[in-house]
Amino acid sequence: MAKICSENSLPARSRLSTSTPDEELAVIENGDSRSRSPSLSERTLSHRDSFTGPGAMARANPETQRHDSFLERFRGPDLKDITSRGSNAQSLGPNDTIHNRKKEIWIMDPAADLYYRWLSIIAVPVFYNLMMIVTRYRLSFTIHLIICTEYEKNMCSPSSRSCFNELQDTYTKLWIVLDYSADAIYYMDTFVRSRTGYLEQGLLVKDSKKLRDKYKTTSQFKYDMVSMIPTDLLFLKFGFNNPEFRFNRLCKISRLFEFFERTETRTSFPNMFRISNLVLYILVIIHWNACMFFAISKTIGFGTDTWVYPNISHPEHGRLARKYIYSLYWSTLTLTTIGETPPPVRDVEFLFVISDFLTGVLIFASIVGNVGAMISNMNASRAEFQAKIDSIKQYMQFRKVTKDLEARVIKWFDYLWTEKKTCDEKEVLKNLPDKLKAEIAINVHLDTLKKVRIFQDCEAGLLIELVLKLQPQVFSPGDYICKKGDIGREMYIIKEGKLAVVADDGVTQFVVLSDGAYFGEISILGIKGSKAGNRRTANIRSVGYSDLFALSKDDLMESLTEYPDAKKALEEKGKAILMKDNLIDEAIANAGADPKDLEEKIVKLQTNLDVMQTKFAKLMAEVTSSQTRMKQRVTEMENKVKSVTPEDLSEVVADKDKKVQ
Repeated sequence: MAKICSENSLPARSRLSTSTPDEELAVIENGDSRSRSPSLSERTLSHRDSFTGPGAMARANPETQRHDSFLERFRGPDLKDITSRGSNAQSLGPNDTIHNRKKEIWIMDPAADLYYRWLSIIAVPVFYNLMMIVTRYRLSFTIHLIICTEYEKNMCSPSSRSCFNELQDTYTKLWIVLDYSADAIYYMDTFVRSRTGYLEQGLLVKDSKKLRDKYKTTSQFKYDMVSMIPTDLLFLKFGFNNPEFRFNRLCKISRLFEFFERTETRTSFPNMFRISNLVLYILVIIHWNACMFFAISKTIGFGTDTWVYPNISHPEHGRLARKYIYSLYWSTLTLTTIGETPPPVRDVEFLFVISDFLTGVLIFASIVGNVGAMISNMNASRAEFQAKIDSIKQYMQFRKVTKDLEARVIKWFDYLWTEKKTCDEKEVLKNLPDKLKAEIAINVHLDTLKKVRIFQDCEAGLLIELVLKLQPQVFSPGDYICKKGDIGREMYIIKEGKLAVVADDGVTQFVVLSDGAYFGEISILGIKGSKAGNRRTANIRSVGYSDLFALSKDDLMESLTEYPDAKKALEEKGKAILMKDNLIDEAIANAGADPKDLEEKIVKLQTNLDVMQTKFAKLMAEVTSSQTRMKQRVTEMENKVKSVTPEDLSEVVADKDKKVQ
């Protein structure tokens, strides 16, 4: 078994040469216990200090500002900002390049946080126009003529063509300020769109001319131009209390949808956001429908029948709050089809109610479908986890498993769910490319790998492969991770929890291992001459629930196959560790090659020779086939030449003489 190393025991291990109990523990573990050298401890601690936050970067002592070389081997040098402008500058002269740098323009990167912040800003005026224009608008005289009958034309005055006109008339100055503030943001957004970069051959384009040309080819350019048409000039003729002239501002609504999409991808609670977004859409539709109901009621005449809004001459029905709340209530009942409303009387009222019912059916279907799907997605992980528990329960009942063991299994599952450790990392990350998988795995397991001494100076490529092969394992209280005499097929690194090295009785504890300890790495290397061989020489038991990372021997050997130099370096490190603890037979270690190794090499050579012979046979067959085809062609040409008569040759000569003349 490999070394058992714990951070909490660093001071004691630094005195290993003078501590008798520690020497006894080394004998118990039969060479797999090795004390960590002070230099390694200091190096590990210095690495950890470099990750303690911004304060560590601001230290005055330059000697303590060390970069983590272990992490840098994975990531490599930081990428520089490479754009199409930079690539184009390579084809220019030095003077032209300097001239272009002076003319550097501001570009909005759509992948940057600044772009999302700008979306949150532009979404505010878009939502303001979406909600308030319809609330303040007045029906046009044309719609008024369509709705009203000849008799009603004489009864309806021009002032009856307003929708919540008190709201518009009372706060006219406020609406002017808000409207033109929104317009200013609209104009700024158009400029931002014209400077929003896009990717070309994987690089962000920063050429202003290209960006403008690209923007003009998009459909949104047309909508942006329509939204900026100065229809407010009509206010000079018809007055400021006609907000319906600003309906073209709604052409910017795509920016609001884009903001919602970006937020959905950024939020940590996407299902909750989708539900909230759906409710918001429904409320907007209900709001618009309420405004349309009140506008139609105003056009027809308040209190003229049972369907329209009651007569506003009544003090209670004349209040602005009551007008809007009543209209919103009627719209909610109609669109959700969950209540009774007064039946329509006129044809226009029937048509409006029919359209509301059809819209309500769509809304109800969308609510049931979307909310049901969202709730299912929210509980998908729990349902999948519960299905696993149920299947295991059925199996244990079918196989007559003891109640004690069944209770332990259920408690183990409860621990996984309570501590949120049910996620299958491979399943979650399977859609990512290998490089991103490695980056994520490095960020997750970096602190763990840094504690394993034999991996300190390995190649970055090997470490990337190893970090992707680490398998998380969870052990329950009392579980044995390994027993004395077992064949070592994995090495273990403690991520969280406590393990105890116990005697054969399972009670007596020699030492307790905690976070950061590791063991079993020497046994999976199979170092020649090791006195321990590949057998476990100690009993290690989990004290409570413990989380470990396991690296199997097969995975390590598979990775080392492509890195022979790294394999040799690891074996040399392992030998040095065993020699330090006097746990290696130097005579065997320094002897010639192991016959088993020679036999394996011979088998590999024989396999390679067979492959080469097969390929050579294929090449010979191809050469023979090509020679046969060539002979056939030569034979055909000979037969054609033999079939030519002297008369044919004389005709050819005569034709040639004619062409010459």
